[in-house]
Amino acid sequence: MKTPSSLLRLVVIFTIMWSVESGANEKELLPEIEPNEEGVYVQPWFYKSFLDLREDIQDSAKVNKQLVILWEQRGCPYCREMHRVNFRNPKIVEYIRANFNIIHLNLWGDREVIDIDGSATTEKKLARKYRVQFTPTLQYFPLEIDKTLKQPGHEAEVWRLLGYWKPFHFLNSFVYVKERGYETQPNFQRWLQARARKLEAEGKAVELW
Repeated sequence: MKTPSSLLRLVVIFTIMWSVESGANEKELLPEIEPNEEGVYVQPWFYKSFLDLREDIQDSAKVNKQLVILWEQRGCPYCREMHRVNFRNPKIVEYIRANFNIIHLNLWGDREVIDIDGSATTEKKLARKYRVQFTPTLQYFPLEIDKTLKQPGHEAEVWRLLGYWKPFHFLNSFVYVKERGYETQPNFQRWLQARARKLEAEGKAVELW
């Protein structure tokens, strides 16, 4: 039978081990950011845009990147979770930065935005035009758009992600668009299940939840 002092030593040892492991995991994460004066989270690496969307798509294409619009609003708990978890994951951020430019828009913002069709409006009016009702919402655009077409952004987007998704799902939403998975499988969940099975068959870890 262990004495109280022996039990105490075990507790101390396990506490130290847990602290070391937690510290190591924390060091692997990117820094956590605070909301700005509008109460929304804007990562320092987000694309610096003059909010002319057609121009942003064209400029992104020059470096082989696709444009993504991220919609958020003040007090959005799922937006906070996305920044606290997904955008602190180096693997996710590295993939996004290598292949996409993200523009952050405020669902209730008043900044002027030039839509792809050339019309000038504000963030909040554009949100209504694009039928964006929930946050976070991500709109993914093609690498290139027809210069002769004057279609609004919500008709040009190739896919849309609604709400908060766990890291595996979130990362692969970008893979889905980059690899144009929507062309062969318009159902993202089915595409994701097939991708998970493929990764598991290759011996790679898959954390769905």
